[in-house]
Amino acid sequence: MSQSNIPVNEIYCSLVDKADKKFSKIKNLPYYERNRYDTYFCKVFKVYTQLWKFQQENRQKLVEAGLKRWEIGEIASRIAQLYFGQYMRTGEASYLLESFIFYEAVLFREYFKEGLFQDVNLANKQLRFLARFITVCLVLNRREMVHQLVNQLTVLLDECKRTFQETDFKEWKLVVQEIVRFLKADSAYINIRPLRYSIVLDLHPDLLPQVAAYDGKKNLRLRDAILSTFHLNEVKYSELTLDAFRMLQCLEWEPSGSFYQASGIPLSSTSTTIGQNGGGPGPSRINYSQDITDPTLPPNPRKAVLYHPSATHLLAVLATISEELSPDGVILIYLSASGTDGQAMPSLSSANISENMIRNFRSHSISTSNPSSSHSDGDHKICLYMGTRRNGGLNCIYPCDLIPFTRRPLLIIIDSDGSKAFKAIKGAEKGEPAAILLSPCSSPPIHHASGSLFTMFLTSPLQAFYLLLGFSGSDSEMGLCHKAEKLLSASLNDWGLTLAASDNLDPLWARLLSDPFIRRLLLRYIFCWAVLTLYAPTFGKEEFFPECMPALPESVQPTSVSSQNLVFQLANIFGATQSFIFSEGIVLPKHIHIEEDPV
Repeated sequence: MSQSNIPVNEIYCSLVDKADKKFSKIKNLPYYERNRYDTYFCKVFKVYTQLWKFQQENRQKLVEAGLKRWEIGEIASRIAQLYFGQYMRTGEASYLLESFIFYEAVLFREYFKEGLFQDVNLANKQLRFLARFITVCLVLNRREMVHQLVNQLTVLLDECKRTFQETDFKEWKLVVQEIVRFLKADSAYINIRPLRYSIVLDLHPDLLPQVAAYDGKKNLRLRDAILSTFHLNEVKYSELTLDAFRMLQCLEWEPSGSFYQASGIPLSSTSTTIGQNGGGPGPSRINYSQDITDPTLPPNPRKAVLYHPSATHLLAVLATISEELSPDGVILIYLSASGTDGQAMPSLSSANISENMIRNFRSHSISTSNPSSSHSDGDHKICLYMGTRRNGGLNCIYPCDLIPFTRRPLLIIIDSDGSKAFKAIKGAEKGEPAAILLSPCSSPPIHHASGSLFTMFLTSPLQAFYLLLGFSGSDSEMGLCHKAEKLLSASLNDWGLTLAASDNLDPLWARLLSDPFIRRLLLRYIFCWAVLTLYAPTFGKEEFFPECMPALPESVQPTSVSSQNLVFQLANIFGATQSFIFSEGIVLPKHIHIEEDPV
């Protein structure tokens, strides 16, 4: 029998069944089977493209045969899920945009509205759709849409609880609580600049100062990153924790101009089609298509965001990435988790600052060089708990777990109270020296706590600075923040030039500085190091200082004049110079005029 003789609804049902089976398979493919996933994605997407096109071309016949609007919405939602999953695995912004377009189509066409309160299964489909669309809008930095969707989710949940009284919606109540908590924690961020790398605000990669290659070795580029966090009661939404969310964006290019789109544009002002692979008029939206990619910029690094992974899963992902890494590539490993071995860390309030220590510092006789790389036996027992401790060693990551992967270039960032144990990696590498950034073992208390302070310094340093000082980032402080942002950006660029010109720069950092993402992380680390070293409540207490290996030149250490001048000028903008301890003779440069506005 030819296909032309087969009823339309039978062809449609066959395509739906085929698409469902392939979708189920791709959902369960692990991160460490990346090549298989990429191949399978093309197959799954091809089936859904056929299904989408078929229902468009035969819409009237299918409706007459009983096709429901929610079934069309289900297809569009699945396509959006496919796009977002591919974005999370590849980092390609175009996939994120396409996911947004399809989800927005479902929202504005109200595919799930008909019969919503007559069928609890349909109500759950709408709830799941809203929850997934919120994630896409968060990552795309569409905060107005996020708040609109959260309101819709809350109202819908209340209606569902009244309509379907025999159904337990406890899990959906937790989803609403998660997103509300997430937005509240992230609200401390003032939108002065995006978390992503913006060539409007940051140096274009072609303009970065060049560092001479050492021993004929080529410069390295960030190609892949593993981002994983676990803390009890951590701020998260779905499987995206706040710290992973910030690091995810920090390692991507900002679509040119999209962050600066004028808000309040009527959603009905323009029209578009549903995706590049779909047809028919779509809902109205702000047009990102012209800005989402820039052919002059390299692709985003690929990222694996692992939520509460087992040790074997994380190491399997790392092994796959190492095997596929290009010759000029470097892997970033970001792990944020508790790492204490049961011994309490010194409390910030348990010790007072010695007057003799302050006097010695001001006379330049105190040393702030990196502590010795020797390790106590206790350090080797410390691990990072990437899951609940009741699972024993299944979720534990030890420093020795990462050493076999140092056959490839690694940048390891450990944000933990047990971070110092990972100094054991230095000197034990198996082929390539590892660059390591370690958080302080203790963190000073801050108001409006929202995620890790160390990660905040790496992703949004100015916000970390004013939150450390106890400011809320209110509208009345916006003028001060813009002034501080200009000063900080200029100073970080100066440090970049200083490092590039330094004769004492370690060859490994010289190879890494040509990568814009790594360069920015390193410069922000230097700022964090200076601030926490000079901050009065943490002054002289090494447990509150971050560490860096290989060591950095003295010209950018906290006791350097340039470091102290920057912290002094920033503190002066906020009227908080008394919160820091500086060497004698540190004053505002004569050519700098900054009004001391009361805060």
